[in-house]
Amino acid sequence: MESSSTSLKRLKFGKLKVVRRRLLQRYEHQPFISCLAGFYSCRWKRYQRRRTEPGKCCCKTRECIFFPLLVGAFCFSLIFLYMWSEAKNDYNNFDWYNYGNLGFWFLWSLVLLIVAAILFTYITLLLVLAMCLLAEGQQLYLHWSHKIGTFLVLGFSITALFILSVLWGDQWKTVRLSFQITAPYLHIGAITIMVLLSWPVALHAIRAHKKVVQVIIVGPYLAILLFLFLIPLGMYSPCIREMGTLGPKPALIGHRGAPMLAPENTEMSFQKTVEHGADGLETDVTISYDGVPFLMHDSTLRRTTNIKEVYPNDTAQNAALFSWDTLQELNAGTWFLKDKPFSCMGSLSRADQNQAMNQSIYKLSNFLRLADSQNKVVIFDLYRPPEKHPYRNSWINRTLEVILNESGIRPHLVLWLEDDMRSFVQSVAPGFQQTIGRKVPVEDLLMDNIVKLNLPYTEMSSEDIRKYAERNITTNFYVISEPWLFSLAWCSGAHSVTTNAVHTLKNLSQPLFLMTPQQYNIMWILTDLTSVLLISLIFALHWWRERSFSCCAHDDDPMLESGTYNKFRTELSDMPATMA
Repeated sequence: MESSSTSLKRLKFGKLKVVRRRLLQRYEHQPFISCLAGFYSCRWKRYQRRRTEPGKCCCKTRECIFFPLLVGAFCFSLIFLYMWSEAKNDYNNFDWYNYGNLGFWFLWSLVLLIVAAILFTYITLLLVLAMCLLAEGQQLYLHWSHKIGTFLVLGFSITALFILSVLWGDQWKTVRLSFQITAPYLHIGAITIMVLLSWPVALHAIRAHKKVVQVIIVGPYLAILLFLFLIPLGMYSPCIREMGTLGPKPALIGHRGAPMLAPENTEMSFQKTVEHGADGLETDVTISYDGVPFLMHDSTLRRTTNIKEVYPNDTAQNAALFSWDTLQELNAGTWFLKDKPFSCMGSLSRADQNQAMNQSIYKLSNFLRLADSQNKVVIFDLYRPPEKHPYRNSWINRTLEVILNESGIRPHLVLWLEDDMRSFVQSVAPGFQQTIGRKVPVEDLLMDNIVKLNLPYTEMSSEDIRKYAERNITTNFYVISEPWLFSLAWCSGAHSVTTNAVHTLKNLSQPLFLMTPQQYNIMWILTDLTSVLLISLIFALHWWRERSFSCCAHDDDPMLESGTYNKFRTELSDMPATMA
């Protein structure tokens, strides 16, 4: 009798060992889990880690409160990184603004991009570690150093977004435009993330013992997934169009010449623009104290000349208050080699460097002769001289005198942009192409003989472009230098763009991301069907594994009832590693 009882005990103990071995095979320490817990919690030893039953609370209350902050830091850092990445077209404007406030040139835009990328990578790694730990049934415990890092990322992202929204609110218009290009690919990326998240979601939902918990876990996931599946129904992009409906490539107008290849508004800059096949030249015109119109964008000479070395006491003086003889003494090219105003500038040849070092301020009459000899249209912003300037009230007359009498340029090559005294200009120079820098009703444009709109690219609208084109009014957008933005202008029907990058945009043979509606529908449907299949397989796999595991455990010993077994599994999972 005692022998029989002993055999029964040994049999039960053997079955318990089998169950325990299977549990350990499932939950026992792995190097992968050790690394996850080590990097996330700085808990590298096995006995320092705690497991939790999937479907139950993943961590202590304090950690549960902090986890949404981690998710929030990820979301805000992603938004800021995306916004700033799409703002690359305007980095030069951002650096120019900072130069005006700080007094020295530095590529702050590039530094901000690098910082944003580093912070986003850091917070993404933390979130990935957390999701992997949850998928392995591990309790979350974020180390205090990572909590500080999370607060830093969250604070930096929110502060940067707020400051940029206040000082540079138009950049959100750029983001909205970018969605017309990137939305189909962002959609695929979001679906991919949801497929990856289906693994921990399915694991915790299937192991949850209460239906309410399962609904809480699966409900929001399926709602977000359904929303992503239906997003393409409301998606619009002018680059998704039928074959043969794409208009001609927009003409390229060099913004201050070719400022990525040569010092802006210099003879070299415009020569480079001509060499690379631009259709027009854009510049800025100021009038010297003795009445000589010359090319200069800034109100002072500090950024684009060596006035600090030649006349250190006059660096803050308005450029129009210098005589032409004084302006001719200044070098307008050495700053370009020293400051490198664009982050994407290529290296210059030795010949180009020598040529750049010998550039001087360019006279308007010489600029117009160059444009006329190359048959290039010109457009320029004309700056009114400051108070007490001799040509304060005759600035337009003096400019017209140079254009009509001194330069010899053919009138039809001039896109006249200045609004003041437009009727007078039309009477003395009827051959000019009248251009306006804002959107107005078509009837008003026709009344003023306007033939072209010159608009910031943030006002791009394919509907408006088509509406104006129907009345023979063309549209030019400025300043467009990024290929994706140029592609959007091309697909929208723009007739020309002002650009800093003639040398790169001229090589585009068709818009980027161009596809037919049929191609996009196939991409959309295949993405959705593939994701549904993968998510279904993942849920089915977890259901099968849990069902087969439970069945095997109950078959080994009828005495291991559901509650007893689950309690045993929980206690065993919390057992110190030294005992295990």
